[in-house]
Amino acid sequence: MNNLLSKAAAFARRLVARRPAPQPGRFALRQKSSLHGLINVAAAPPWREYLLYLPRGMDRLRQPPLVVWIHGCRQDPEEFAAGTRIARYADERGFVVLLPRQNRLANPERCWNWFDRRTARGLGETAIVAAQAAEVVESFNLDRRRVYLAGLSSGGALAAALAFHAPRLFRAVAIHSGVPCGVASDAADAADVMAHGPKRGAEEVALQARAAAHGEARVPALIVHGAEDRVVAPVNAIHLARQFLLFNGFDPAALPKGAGLPRPGMLSLPFLSSERGDGDYYVGRRLAARRVTIPGLGHAWSGGEPSRPYFDSEHLEATRLVCDFFAAH
Repeated sequence: MNNLLSKAAAFARRLVARRPAPQPGRFALRQKSSLHGLINVAAAPPWREYLLYLPRGMDRLRQPPLVVWIHGCRQDPEEFAAGTRIARYADERGFVVLLPRQNRLANPERCWNWFDRRTARGLGETAIVAAQAAEVVESFNLDRRRVYLAGLSSGGALAAALAFHAPRLFRAVAIHSGVPCGVASDAADAADVMAHGPKRGAEEVALQARAAAHGEARVPALIVHGAEDRVVAPVNAIHLARQFLLFNGFDPAALPKGAGLPRPGMLSLPFLSSERGDGDYYVGRRLAARRVTIPGLGHAWSGGEPSRPYFDSEHLEATRLVCDFFAAH
């Protein structure tokens, strides 16, 4: 098996080597494998393609940041880039964008397999995307201290797994319409979690991830969810916030039981509402999680390009919100 994986990795490297160097202001297709990239749920190869976007004026930037931008189900990176207008923000703010592509052999709906047991433990697709990010940072001499991560829906769930299992790689994470990490072990479990939230285990996952990081983890999370989401129940955003509080060092004994959150800190953004449970949640003086609930929004990226699937233009612009969050960390 190891010999087979080595040959696959060598083949992937040869494919990448034949591609021309990416040009600033244009998307380039690349590919990366991981020896730990096999998944349990499908006979898929241990590599994934990704789009890479270098901002205009890249040659004038000294060690720019990297933003990993992960699409959701029934999307591809091209649609996700267009719907979120991420290239415009990359040009304006001077960061590189990496957009992983799900393989149809891995999931015919192009969902990321966040419920795959290997992926939930930091292997599988988690390992592949982490390897993609590490490769891009190394290849383009990017700032290792400013690598950020965002995802929508199943991409948000994968982003949570990456934050928990590669906390030394990522500085901050944004999860839009996602679910907690490690709370499902198959597709049936996943459907139940999406509809009703996790029944158990979410807190243990976060505490185990913190222990694996020797108590040194610090990855603040922006958690955005539509109040009218009928695909991923909004209660999942509460459980995500609870996970990131514990992961970032919050005292488990001080966390309310069930699906509750402690009182938020000072509301730093004018549109946040303490009545919805929105706000900033701290561990000491450090931000651990920011929760934003968007009234009237269903299962879609807020403030995106409406001609694309799973984007809604009628609410606040999530791309700006995410980029501002990253810029503050």
